[in-house]
Amino acid sequence: MTNPCIICVAITGSLPTKDNNPAVPITIAEQVESTQEAFEAGATIAHCHVRDDDGRPTSDPDRFAALKEGLEKHCPGMIVQLSTGGRSGAGRERGGMLPLRPDMASLSVGSNNFPTRVYENPPDLVDWLASEMLAHDVKPEIEAFDLSHIFKAHQMWKAGQIKDRPYVQFVMGVKNAMPVDREVFDFYIHTVRRLFGDDVPWCAAGIGARQLTVNEWAIGAGGHARTGLEDNVRLDRDRLAPSNAALVQRAVDLCGQYDRPVATWQQAREILGLRMVHP
Repeated sequence: MTNPCIICVAITGSLPTKDNNPAVPITIAEQVESTQEAFEAGATIAHCHVRDDDGRPTSDPDRFAALKEGLEKHCPGMIVQLSTGGRSGAGRERGGMLPLRPDMASLSVGSNNFPTRVYENPPDLVDWLASEMLAHDVKPEIEAFDLSHIFKAHQMWKAGQIKDRPYVQFVMGVKNAMPVDREVFDFYIHTVRRLFGDDVPWCAAGIGARQLTVNEWAIGAGGHARTGLEDNVRLDRDRLAPSNAALVQRAVDLCGQYDRPVATWQQAREILGLRMVHP
């Protein structure tokens, strides 16, 4: 296969703590250092959350600005994707960082169950987040926790709420949401291609112990892969992951097994239709 694979590293998230794994980067400086190592290992998208001084998730635009500045300085060319996820804030607070004009931002277009709560993404908030992304030239990554989210993304694309073709990420393995199921995974791919075209890029993320499984499915099927300590803090049942870079290297090794070149940041930007930068 000559299709380069984009590797996204989800560096921190909202939930993992140093009690779960001491390698989880919490402060801005730790996140920049961890991302730089992952970038050098082959990751070309950094999916970013920020924490407050007590390590709790926040949507503070100033903290996002500091992280974005650090990543652009130390990881030149890497795609910076900021999270608008619901664990970090409520309502429009979740999109307060979009005027920073990151390359990308996550966009959940529907609600679903999480392990202990409902992940609420009401239609009016989804519409507002999408409009802010359009206004600030931020490409959304559609986080599809359910099949209906792919159809919602198609509806928004046809209505002009999402420009270009959406980049859809299948999120599998969240407790009480979509499990890691190969037939569902294959149907997701079929549905995305049917709705958006055979050559549309897509990505997949596996949560927890199934991260490696979904990485392999995605790479083997010609898609792109997400890894990182946000989704999984272990290499296996007995070993903690020593770094984000170690999880990226595992995905890089899978690319070699499936004859997929690892995308450079220039290739990743071209595949996703992002503006080029000149580090």
